[in-house]
Amino acid sequence: MHNNYYVFRQLSQELESKILGFELLECFSQSKDELILGFGLQKEEFYIKASLKPEFSCLSFPNQFARTKSNSIDLFTEYINQKVTSIQQYENERCFTIHFENDLSLLFKMHGNRSNIIGYKNQKATKLFRNSFPQDIELELDSLDRTLDQSKEAFFKYDGNYQKLFPTFGKLIKQYFKSIHLQEKNLEEQWEIISILAEDISSPKSFYTIIWNEEIHFSLIPIGEVIKEEKSCLEGITQFFYTYAKENFIRKEKKRLSKQLEKQRNQTINYIKKSNQKLEEVIEKPGYNQLADILMANMHQIPPHAKEVDLMNFYTNEMVKIPLKSNLSPQKNAENLYRKSKNQKIELQQLEASIKQKEQELEEIEHKLAEVNNTEDIKSLKKLIKQNPKQERAQVELKVPYKKFEYGGFIILVGKGARENDELTLKYAKKNDLWLHAKDVTGSHVVLKQQSNKPFPQDVIEHAAQTAAFYSKRKSDSLSPVIVTPKKYVRKPKGLPPGMVHVDKEDTILVKPEAWWIASNPS
Repeated sequence: MHNNYYVFRQLSQELESKILGFELLECFSQSKDELILGFGLQKEEFYIKASLKPEFSCLSFPNQFARTKSNSIDLFTEYINQKVTSIQQYENERCFTIHFENDLSLLFKMHGNRSNIIGYKNQKATKLFRNSFPQDIELELDSLDRTLDQSKEAFFKYDGNYQKLFPTFGKLIKQYFKSIHLQEKNLEEQWEIISILAEDISSPKSFYTIIWNEEIHFSLIPIGEVIKEEKSCLEGITQFFYTYAKENFIRKEKKRLSKQLEKQRNQTINYIKKSNQKLEEVIEKPGYNQLADILMANMHQIPPHAKEVDLMNFYTNEMVKIPLKSNLSPQKNAENLYRKSKNQKIELQQLEASIKQKEQELEEIEHKLAEVNNTEDIKSLKKLIKQNPKQERAQVELKVPYKKFEYGGFIILVGKGARENDELTLKYAKKNDLWLHAKDVTGSHVVLKQQSNKPFPQDVIEHAAQTAAFYSKRKSDSLSPVIVTPKKYVRKPKGLPPGMVHVDKEDTILVKPEAWWIASNPS
């Protein structure tokens, strides 16, 4: 209701009593869509702050205002040192004009997100504060008054449609009428309520900042929860402006932070749920080592080149189907399963570690959510904003996920951690780059970048393999097997924990784990 005709009726009267005869000493902007007007007479000062932002336009009247030394621009300079001669309120309009000497005027058109301040010379518009509304230059001051028939007869003529007679009531009054079920009463009762309210807001005794339907409003009647009450309209609307700005910032930021944290919470809960399901599936299935034991115990029952075989699982006394590679002997298939069992153990350990980490993250998110919901002051909220997890992730994402080395004109990239390994392999590596990883142990993903379709020299591959071995659990081994394969044979099925991938085709080379780049650059 702060941009309401009935408010401006009171405000323009008080304003005229305050600044009549004052000179406009300064008029400037130091923030987009905000204009400051400073008036003075002898030692007295008076300020109007017009905040005309699209999302919230409002006038306020601070006791003092300190202008910044930079990012400030003077506007309406021809009005400086001109005296205020009168203030004109337009009938049934959300507009008023400050008239100055020499036929200069400033029109305050307070139409919500289309609010503007327009300069006039000899009743003709010459300048706009907000140039995004060029049509305002056509506004004529003499045409702004609106005469409305607000009689009882007109009310009955319109069959109780009060909005035809009182379009100036605004949204807050409309909500109030709805709350008291005005339309359910007969026309006589409706008119009595409307006429009493119109009289009250035409001559208000106080000016209120209220909470109505969980939103902050300026009101001429004490409805909802009254949080501020002033006897002056100028003071009342100024208190409303600061209360709204503060409370709206808190509510807006709390809503944004809560929404973001709730999203993270849901993602974390889903991750934990899926990871636990994956863990159960791995645990419930016969382990690769068990399958290998079954194969080794039943070599004579496996036909040559079989793709699968049904055997008795002596661990459970049930039949089990074991897939085989038809081009390998039963013993080699068993060896493959023993090798996979090592990877399966690592996978289980990483899965359990990931679940534990996510559970800790979930606890932290729940704690932060509780902090946000319980925060009621700007200082505490700003502290939480600085700890905003989204901002932290954004800062992390600015850093590359790999270490970078060079040998023989080729670039070697090394993942910094489990998540960074995924990012390196899935985002930075191209299909024909070489992908390397220490065999059967945890370690960094290593990518050897291709150079314009040139073949990879053997010594370059060996140095990349030494790097992969060095950044792995085999760092202290005398020799380490390292997987080498084009990146196109590396994939990450959905549900695998960070850093885990499947390799469809691979070669293995033996190298000595070595930080060769230190020897190459002793300085």
